[in-house]
Amino acid sequence: MLPYWFSALTMKAVGVAAYEMVAEIEEQFKQNPRLLDANPVDRPNYTRCIEISTASSLKYMIAPGALVMLSPLVAGTLFGVYAVCGILTGGLVSGVQMAVSMSNTGGAWDNAKKLVEKWDPKWGEDSNNYFFQKDLKGKGSDVHKASVIGDTIGDPLKDTSGPSLNILMKLMAIMSLVFAAYFKALNEGRGVFNMGMDLN
Repeated sequence: MLPYWFSALTMKAVGVAAYEMVAEIEEQFKQNPRLLDANPVDRPNYTRCIEISTASSLKYMIAPGALVMLSPLVAGTLFGVYAVCGILTGGLVSGVQMAVSMSNTGGAWDNAKKLVEKWDPKWGEDSNNYFFQKDLKGKGSDVHKASVIGDTIGDPLKDTSGPSLNILMKLMAIMSLVFAAYFKALNEGRGVFNMGMDLN
């Protein structure tokens, strides 16, 4: 379950940070409506947007980072080395599957939006091109609105949660290796609760 929990935290972090960014941009437009001119003379406050992005990336990665680093420690301390092996195996198996799925899904949603935006009315003249004639209507259509929603979800999937699962798998393994001697020393590898078999 760790990769799923981790991915939920990172996806939520992207959503919260994006909302903060949108709120800041709306506030700048309210304070200076001239920013919406066709050829604006005034410049937006880019520094504030960069600060929001940077602060959010640090603040909202504390919980996922703690989850990844503390899970092997808690499991090894309380339940022993067999529990750590189970966490590493489960995290690797489900993490690889999720990472591949997220990258492909996010890319597919992104490409779907690009395909809708590329739609040309001339495609409807081709009777063999029924798919384009019937379903795609270009920007402003309901199909385009739906594809924008899909792309909004797909971007954090392929750019944030999917790639960061690699860090989850690596960091859990590294933490387990660093504390391997400590786990072995607790009740001969059985943890505080004395779980599992004797390793000697």
